[in-house]
Amino acid sequence: MKNLEALTIFARVAEMKSFTQAAESLGIQKGRASLVIRELEHDVGATLLHRTTRTVQLTEDGRAFYLRARDLLSEAEELESMFTEIGTPLRGRLRVDMPTVLAQSVVIPALPQLLNAHPELELELSSTDRRVDIVHEGFDCVVRLGPIVDETLIARPLGHLRMINAASPGYLERFGIPNTMDDLLIQKHRMVHYTRNFGAKIDGWEYPTADGYKSLTLPGAIKVNSVPAYHDAGLAGLGLIQGGYSSLLPHIRSGALIEVLADFRPQPLTASFVVAHRRNLSQRVRAFMLWMEEILKPYFD
Repeated sequence: MKNLEALTIFARVAEMKSFTQAAESLGIQKGRASLVIRELEHDVGATLLHRTTRTVQLTEDGRAFYLRARDLLSEAEELESMFTEIGTPLRGRLRVDMPTVLAQSVVIPALPQLLNAHPELELELSSTDRRVDIVHEGFDCVVRLGPIVDETLIARPLGHLRMINAASPGYLERFGIPNTMDDLLIQKHRMVHYTRNFGAKIDGWEYPTADGYKSLTLPGAIKVNSVPAYHDAGLAGLGLIQGGYSSLLPHIRSGALIEVLADFRPQPLTASFVVAHRRNLSQRVRAFMLWMEEILKPYFD
């Protein structure tokens, strides 16, 4: 391999599973991308990609090669930028994943500030409630809320996001405004139930005590398995909800939701910046991490 161009093209094709899309994103012809990959496979002596009329998939050899190629590209980028002055505009592609409501309510509204300061930065923002596979799906970094269960990942806590209790004005007119935990039972309140997987145990209403946080079982008319649907159910007056202050604030400001039980807020949710390993901390990734920490500060406890 005479230079890193072949690795860059191969990595992009592997991540996007398409020669056409990869070539467009790199600003080259599809034929050029195909030729480079064929030459790369000849040089390494292995078939790296399964090609069909509809998609492109990594072979087993290709998957192992891809992981090493990403490491090498990351190290090359870090080497190239090691003498770059702090504050120099960023450039190149950054692929990030984060929870949907965090992207919608906080990150996307603040993106003009970031992209105006770094016009050559190409951001690929994935927003989903599932836990993506950072390595196999080709993400440079992800932002996760809650505990990090994969000990092989490198996670830096950004802070603890404030959580609040809320309900729609229409719901509170029907059931009354609770001021104590006893009111939840006396006034026969209902909650919207959230679960990642239907059939799993449903969490109750979380509240603080002198001994830590506990859970109160409340009835509910609906179960949902996505955070946006959970918020929408609260907005529709289907029950009380507990959510992040950052994502519910626009609805609080508009009057579509009202905070209740402010003295009994749920446990704050840890926000973490996660990479596959320390070698993934390129200049772009470090800068994005610091920017995320800054825009989330107003919502931390």
